[in-house]
Order: sequence, then structure tokens, then C-alpha cells
Amino acid sequence: MTQKAVIYARVSSVRQTTQGNGLSSQETRCREYAKFHNYEVVRVFTDDLSGALEKRPGMKALLTYLVKHRKDQTVVIIDDISRLARGVEAHLRLRHAIDKAGGKLESPTLEFGEDSDAQLVEMLLASVSQHQRQKNAEQTKNRMRARMMNGYWVFQPPFGYRYEMVSGQGRILVPNEPFASIMKEGLAGFASGRFSTQVEVLRFFEQHPEFMAAQPKAGIRNQRIKVWLTQPLYAGYLEKPDWDITLRQAQHEPLISWTQFQRIQERLNERARVPARADVRDDFPLRGFILCGDCDKPLTACWTKGKTKRYPYYLCFNTSCASNRKSIPKAEIEDAFEDMLQKMQPSRSLFKLAATMFEELYDNGAKNLRMRIDGDHKQVHALEKKIEKVVDRIVNASSDRMISALEERLASLESEKVTLAEKAQNMAKPRGTFEEIFELSMRFLGNPYKLWTYGSLEEKRLVLKLTFARNLAYVRKQGFRTPNLSMPFKLLSKIPSADFKMVPAEGFEPPTL
Repeated sequence: MTQKAVIYARVSSVRQTTQGNGLSSQETRCREYAKFHNYEVVRVFTDDLSGALEKRPGMKALLTYLVKHRKDQTVVIIDDISRLARGVEAHLRLRHAIDKAGGKLESPTLEFGEDSDAQLVEMLLASVSQHQRQKNAEQTKNRMRARMMNGYWVFQPPFGYRYEMVSGQGRILVPNEPFASIMKEGLAGFASGRFSTQVEVLRFFEQHPEFMAAQPKAGIRNQRIKVWLTQPLYAGYLEKPDWDITLRQAQHEPLISWTQFQRIQERLNERARVPARADVRDDFPLRGFILCGDCDKPLTACWTKGKTKRYPYYLCFNTSCASNRKSIPKAEIEDAFEDMLQKMQPSRSLFKLAATMFEELYDNGAKNLRMRIDGDHKQVHALEKKIEKVVDRIVNASSDRMISALEERLASLESEKVTLAEKAQNMAKPRGTFEEIFELSMRFLGNPYKLWTYGSLEEKRLVLKLTFARNLAYVRKQGFRTPNLSMPFKLLSKIPSADFKMVPAEGFEPPTL
């Protein structure tokens, strides 16, 4: 009767399965061994997991097969002892499990036996295999750490990036479009306050089908938004504290600036904000922003059913309010609001005067820019000296508590240095003309009603944030209270509409000796 045999082959990763021929090479060698010994190979079991792990699907299936065919002892052929395990303890446990299941372990490279010499050789080879695994892990970690110290990310790329081979640099992160642009807008929007909460950032992402299609089936959770918002890689920096790699500038292209990243962290650490309303829709764009004039609580909105059609209303749900459940027609509030926006549009002469004033302020700011850049460079130099002193103190410190405190101080100084260096770098970049930089802002300032009329729901909510410093209060049967405008519109309202000119630098009085 021909001896039955099975083959067990293993590689360390899925990538080796798809891009290499390790499994097929092991199987070929084992089949050659089986043919030489007149064994009949009935099954082949494979795994693509590390040899340090004992629980593997292929090994589990192998043991199940051996137990099922226990009455006919089955030979288990492995190409090399390292294919069974890469650790002494794991090797012993799997060896025992195979023997207990009725299998007999054999290999082209080693003769397994029960005598002391054979067991000694087996244990020595298992120890060597474990040492090789540990050494490979150490070398890999050291190479990865050295590469990270040079500013290259070595782990899975964050969403919005992909790896690309670059001559002289190896694999480096590059923006993965269109996801990178969407991610950039979302992060920058939270930094600027365009999105008040993480939920609003999530809703922004949900407006892009291509972005959502690349997410897990379960969708995006708030926790993932938090991970993205706190990932310094998006700002062009990396760190890995458990490898003693402090924050440093990375070699890849950032999506946002370090200043924006810091602003995001500040906003995340601010006190809790009112959650974004889930009921804000196109049919009621003012819901949640308009307050009841009697109780200062946000008005809600709904559709009511009439005899022939449905009617939209805004109303107050505050039970202690005099206007509780007293509805206000949607058209009444929104028409009054649009009239208010139209009246806020400055005249052509006033807008021209304001633009001239803003432009002169812009030019004066540009003149002082060089001085501020020089000041930042001096501060960076001073911080570098402080960092050197802290490093020296860490080297000479003997107390763990002292070292921990100094390391915290070092991290704080490094962060401050990065912020100042980036600030100086950004200020030193060539700036465009006033028209190029502020064209869209001035267009909005000149006619917010136009953006409200033709913009999307998100743009309408943006108009509310940029135009008014606080929520608007509406008194039933009377109209809106005096609005609290944002600073640009407040300044425009205080500029007389007459044909005034800027006061010259020397003033009105004649010069004196």
C-alpha cells in the first residue's frame, strides 16, 4: 500500500504569495522528495503568515486532516524546518500537535528522529531559525527607523497619499488624486472654521462619491475623522515616539501647512461645540441659524399638510416661549433675510473706496514683512541653541524623571521651532498682487446676496458664517432685529458713502520746522 503524504508550505506574507514563487518552489521540492520515497501526495496546505505565529489557517486545516485520517499515519513533508515555525516554542508545540494528530514529520533537509542526537540537531536548527527571524526583524526595523530619521514614511500611506518610486529617494509618498484634493479641502476647512465640528467634515466628504467609494464598506466613522485630523503627515511632518523619532520635516509634499495643522489641534482641544444639525436641508437653509425673537432659542422648521398641498413654516418649539408652536411662513422669513442681504451690498463708489483702503493696508503690511521674517529667523536660531542645551542635559541626566521632563521640553521646543520656521518660510514665498489674492473675497464682500442666491447649501451656510458675527433674531410680525455683522461688513457700514479720500501720511496740518 502506497504511503499517503501531505505537503505544508509557508511564506511570511501575502505579498510573497502574489509577487514571488516561494510556495511553488517549496511544493516542487517536497514533491520531488515524495517521489523519491514513493509517497503519494494527497493534499497541499499553505500559509502566508509569519513563522512566529502558531495559529494559521493552513496549519489548522492540516491538523484537522491528520486527525480525520489518524488510522493511516500520514507523512507531513516540509521543505525546511523554518517553514514549520520561526521560534523554538512555536516549533515544539506544532511538532507535538502533528505527532498527536497522527502525522509523521519529514523534510528533504533534515532527518527528524527520536534519539538524542537527532533532537539536539532539530533544536539547534529551530534556535537558528528563531535567531534569523529575530535578526531579520531587527535589521528591518533599523533600516526603517533610519529612513524615517531622514524624513521618509515607511508604513502604510495615509488616505490621500500613495507610494511612488522616485529616482535617488526610493519609495516616497505622493498625493493620490482626486482624494488628496478632497482631503486637503476638508482639513483646511476645519482649520479655518468653515467646518465647526468633525461631523461637518464627515458630511463634506460624503458629498464626494468618489471619495466615499474608496472607503471601507462600513463607511467613515468619527474616529477615523479624528485620526485624519491628528495625522502630522498631512502637514509634511512625521514622528514615531516609540522608536525615539521626534517630530521632523518629511520629504513628501504636504496637503496643508503646519500652522493649519496646529490650528486643527487647538480646535480639537477647545471646549465642546454644539453638534452640527442633521436636519439642515436645502428646503430650510436658515434652520438653526435664526433665533426666536421672544426666547432667543433657534427656530426649527417643518412642512405642514393642507387640503391640497404642503406648506413650509419656521416655528419655535420652546414650551416656555410666548411664540411656542406659532408658525411663521418660510417665505416671510427668507424674503426678509434676502432683502437684508441685498441692502448690505455696498454702492460702487463705497466698494471702490473700501478696496483702495484694503489695498493700501495690504501694501503697508508687505513693507513690514521682511522685518517680521528676520525676527522669526532670529527666534529659530535662539530655539536651536535651547534645543542643543536640552539635549546636552538629557545626555548627562541620571534620573528617569528628569529625562522624561527634559524630553517633554525638547518636544515642545521642536514643535515651536517647526512652527516658526514654517511661518518664516511661508512669509518669504512670493506673494501675488492684491487683486490675485483677494479677488474672490472682494467679490463676496461686494455682493453676498449673489452667493446666497446661486450657491449650494454648504455655500449658503458659509455666507451666514462670514456675514454675521452672531445668529439673527426674528420677532414674529415685526421682522429681524438689528444684525451683528462680521468685521468686514461692520467696517463697510461705518465708511461714509460720500467721496472721501484717504488721509495722507503727513496729515492735514502744514509741516513745521
